[in-house]
Amino acid sequence: MDYDCIVTGGGHAGIEASLVVSRLGFSCLLITQNPDCIGALSCNPAVGGLSKGNLVREVDALGGEMGKLTDKSMIQYRILNRSRGPAVQAPRAQADKKAYQAAARSALEAQKGITIFMDTVADLLTDETNGIVKVRGVITRRGHRISSNTVILAAGTFMGGRIFIGEYDAPQGRLGEEAALDLGQNLRRRGFPLGRLKTGTPARIVGNSIDYSVMEKQDGEEPATFSFDVEPLVGIANNADGKNSGFPLPQVPCWITYTCPVTHEIIRKNIHRSPLFGGKIKGTGARYCPSIEDKVTRFPERDRHHVFIEPEGLYTNEVYLNGLSSSLPEDVQADFIHSIRGLEKAIIVRPAYAVEYDYLDPLDLYPSLESKRLSGFFSAGQTNGSSGYEEAAAQGIIAGINAVQLMRGEPPLVLGRAEAYIGVLIDDLTTLGTKEPYRMFTSRAEHRLMLRHDTADTRLLPKARDLGLISDERWERFQKKIEGLEAIQELFIQRNASSRSSTEELLENIPELSSWPGEWVERVRLDAKYSGYIEKEKRTAAKLSKMDAVKISSDMDYNSLRGLSAEAKEKLKAVRPITVGQAARIPGVRQGDIALLMVVVRKG
Repeated sequence: MDYDCIVTGGGHAGIEASLVVSRLGFSCLLITQNPDCIGALSCNPAVGGLSKGNLVREVDALGGEMGKLTDKSMIQYRILNRSRGPAVQAPRAQADKKAYQAAARSALEAQKGITIFMDTVADLLTDETNGIVKVRGVITRRGHRISSNTVILAAGTFMGGRIFIGEYDAPQGRLGEEAALDLGQNLRRRGFPLGRLKTGTPARIVGNSIDYSVMEKQDGEEPATFSFDVEPLVGIANNADGKNSGFPLPQVPCWITYTCPVTHEIIRKNIHRSPLFGGKIKGTGARYCPSIEDKVTRFPERDRHHVFIEPEGLYTNEVYLNGLSSSLPEDVQADFIHSIRGLEKAIIVRPAYAVEYDYLDPLDLYPSLESKRLSGFFSAGQTNGSSGYEEAAAQGIIAGINAVQLMRGEPPLVLGRAEAYIGVLIDDLTTLGTKEPYRMFTSRAEHRLMLRHDTADTRLLPKARDLGLISDERWERFQKKIEGLEAIQELFIQRNASSRSSTEELLENIPELSSWPGEWVERVRLDAKYSGYIEKEKRTAAKLSKMDAVKISSDMDYNSLRGLSAEAKEKLKAVRPITVGQAARIPGVRQGDIALLMVVVRKG
């Protein structure tokens, strides 16, 4: 074999997959259409957010890179939902786009075992042994036949990608970058179930053409790290002393303005020129991230919508208009942008556009993200029907880990819904499937109080250590943190500390606590405050995990099981669940069906 693993695509899924494969001692070829675009933040210049920040910290706890890349490129940091409970709080950062890309490429080039190759994957090499079809490598557009034991598909929006700007359309995965047209066609020819999805991105404008004086300023907080792999500051909660804490880039503000009735009227008058409403775009768009024409059409009673003005980076004067995603013609875009307060003289650098692309039905994947029809072939990211950098990175690291586990002859890493947002994400995709771009929300996680972003390391870092992804130095630092948390907890008990007090009050009233990092004190305070709820969640999760421990044979003949409802047979054959717990989460499978299935499985 030329390589142990081939990763196709240099986006956020491909980065994490390539790094984890090579860090575990296997050779990896990363094939990308343009190495200069590795790690591109194709849409908004931000990482994290509600539940997404949790995903980033989980990726970091598993030994991934996204948190570190964000820390190196951060130009604004905030904790969202501070006024609400900790279960729904999460970090979010604006990132300097070019700094993020440069850090991503440097990480790949510095990692032993990774080779970056500029080309486009057009087809797969396969063979069949004892009735099992296995992937054996790839064929590229330029005719290279490259062999490997495993392949990870992480093509983002490039597989069959086509962009739309009003009457204009072109075969591109991003504006100005050609699509990968052959791979999707060849996967369809091989019987893979592919569909079409649609996403979009707003226009970018010149920053100094904006009148900021009429907008609301949105300053960030004192920055804190996404990565756990740092030495925490002692005695300071959230770095509240005003120091930059070693972050390489200065912090900058964002701004808020609003659309108005004139904006909406311009859009309504030109809605017939939208390729989405005119029928040119067939793919389903993201319900939770609608275009401005969607918002105006779906919410006619609203006379304004938020527009967040976000810097693309320190290297440029260009800014991103968050909230104005569109596929309308450029002249219409200019008209409705100029109708917004503060943007009357805005100069457009890049127009908004929609992109339609092929995706692989995730029901065709095991929870390991390996294909059910082609052994050794894994898929991750937007190719699986998800949206977002964070969801892509989370799938990328799991796909990379499980490609290695397959080559080692070891069982795959499958995270439970009570263990990680990553577990919720992948279970939703592979059990429920998706007909629209899947976006992670805290509401999707039944056990979200157990999945706070500040607990990701204690939940997942031991698993990463067992896999070989955590260095001795980092493990030793983690052990010291566990000991510190236990010592703080003991101080709480000894001093009868009230979890209703703020961390700042606790540091003042119990001087001994000032010898520990404030974020550790905050962690123990939250654990104490919500201990009753957390214990209740743990008991519920334990009951569900018992069903997830009962395995189902991959060749189970559901048609032969008398007593199963017709709907259950149809759904179970489509999903092919690997556990009784997964089967129980399939819509349309009743409790009686699960009871029968449990009896059959226990009888062997």
